[in-house]
Amino acid sequence: MIENKNSPFGPLITAMATPFEDNYSIDFKAAENIVNHLAATGSNSIVVNGTTGESPTIDDGELKILFRFAKDKCNGKLKFIAGVGTNSTLKTIKIAQVAESCGAEGLLVVVPYYNKPSQAGMIAHFKEIAKSTTLPIIMYNIPGRTGVNMNVETTLELADSCKNIVGLKDSTGNVEQAADIGKLVTKKDFWIYSGDDSLTLPYLSVGAAGIISVASHLIGTQIKAMIDSYFKGDFDRARKIHYECLPLFKGLFAAPSPTCLKYGLSKVGLCKNVLRLPLIPLNSTEQAKFDAIFAQSPIDKTKAALTV
Repeated sequence: MIENKNSPFGPLITAMATPFEDNYSIDFKAAENIVNHLAATGSNSIVVNGTTGESPTIDDGELKILFRFAKDKCNGKLKFIAGVGTNSTLKTIKIAQVAESCGAEGLLVVVPYYNKPSQAGMIAHFKEIAKSTTLPIIMYNIPGRTGVNMNVETTLELADSCKNIVGLKDSTGNVEQAADIGKLVTKKDFWIYSGDDSLTLPYLSVGAAGIISVASHLIGTQIKAMIDSYFKGDFDRARKIHYECLPLFKGLFAAPSPTCLKYGLSKVGLCKNVLRLPLIPLNSTEQAKFDAIFAQSPIDKTKAALTV
């Protein structure tokens, strides 16, 4: 059975956005400001080059630069987890080795997307990656993007047979499946993270270690307080914070992610509202809807958010 404390990556991991200049190059000054802001508002770790970071649009030549940048700027303030998953096992291994050489402290590896492998294929995929690196691996199950669910039995096989597979980002929305994994996994050093901000509190109740969050870019202080309250046994306060944050949790996914997040980050001065195609900025109607949610949300107003 899992234990929902003592994860080496902490309870609040942020899947960090990748900011861009008007010419679509990576804006490293804005990225540094985001790292500092996340450290100041409760994040324990960041995922760099995840889906929120528009990983499908980051080319191979940018990866090493981005990973080295992340290692340098985290500098003990945050743990650096590299998003390395692709739908090619060999390519994933190559990116994982680049990340390890750049000083990453963990890897996030998504279930292969589009080619929809069988459960046996998933097991073979993750085992090959685990053999290729010494870094701890968090698997990422998100059927809505990959087209296939990594089931309970597959997750248990990988957790129990691979020493360096230490966690699961669960974006299935299926609390029952997460509970089954938590109940049946045999090793203690395995941690489940909610992959959906709006389900953080329900997932904590079945043993999750925390959240790999998008909303923490804007309300990290509140999310950290909710998690801390839950672990202290103050369930009423945790639930109150959850209710206060829920509109923003949902609003950030009213359009393809991270389009709402990028707009929100531009509103607090952390980066420009620039995305790489095929994602495009929110239109005026979408912006107006998000503005209404934003105005009623407990947005972090820290100095670190105003340094761009």
